[in-house]
Amino acid sequence: MGPSVVPIPTFTNISADYFRKHIYPQRFPALLRNIDIGECSNKWTADYLTEKIGDSNVKVHVSINPKMNFTEKNFVYKTLLFGELLKRAQKVKQDLFFLSPSEFYYLRSLGADPRGRDVADIKKQFPSIAEDINIPDFFQKEDFFSSVFRIGSPGVQLWTHYDVMDNILIQVRGRKRMVLYSPDEALNMYLTGDKSQVLDIDDPDVERFPKFLSAQRHECVMNSGDIIFIPALWFHNTLALEFGIAVNIFWRHLNYELYDKNDPYGNKDLIPASRALQMAGNSVKALSTLPEEYKDFYIRRIISMLESNIKNK
Repeated sequence: MGPSVVPIPTFTNISADYFRKHIYPQRFPALLRNIDIGECSNKWTADYLTEKIGDSNVKVHVSINPKMNFTEKNFVYKTLLFGELLKRAQKVKQDLFFLSPSEFYYLRSLGADPRGRDVADIKKQFPSIAEDINIPDFFQKEDFFSSVFRIGSPGVQLWTHYDVMDNILIQVRGRKRMVLYSPDEALNMYLTGDKSQVLDIDDPDVERFPKFLSAQRHECVMNSGDIIFIPALWFHNTLALEFGIAVNIFWRHLNYELYDKNDPYGNKDLIPASRALQMAGNSVKALSTLPEEYKDFYIRRIISMLESNIKNK
């Protein structure tokens, strides 16, 4: 058994000024309730959204497994009319389907570029409903990066990963469980790029991932209208307890030059970090030419050098 679950702190009826002064500087997740998110709370029914944007084509993840896994790609991408997606995502059994009558659907909206090189922005991709949602003034407008429309079937669970930008998730409709892990847990997450290899966080494979049991879990359940603040580098895993509609807002809180300009998703490692990771990989390749005992010895030396620079050990 690992550490006990820590509830994510909840704040109610706070102002944007309070968030900026008292919550944001802590660099810790926060569940925010009774914040004005606009008319979307009442308007965004399936019928309303179908009327407004039902004829729009959207690219969705489709899987027979509710635990969607980006590392192993246990899903396929399919294009549906938005109205058809809404119908299917609310049903448990499908009359029309791609893989199985019990398949699951997940939409992560994209930009206009069909090659995925454009940043998602609800004002550009879905202008007829963009004014319905109120984005709190938690950051400077010029720091805005993207607004991502998300829709998921009940039961859909998304892979654990981190982002390099701060973000808030506005849960417009449906209940969603959020599980987060601190950046300090990186050594326990078994990372491949920005994603954890631990697919089932509720029943992990302890033989493959023994260190994961030591990772401190932070958790909350979001209700319709709730907002969660997810600081950059915090690992997060989402589980849709009900059919859900949400909007994810990302913003740049560091010097713009640090971010990869060819990153429409906002999850590529910062440029200096990416270079450092590449050099680390090259170091391992160089050491692989040595006898095993020498290779292990020098890898431990490198680890020792890096560990001496960790602030929070």
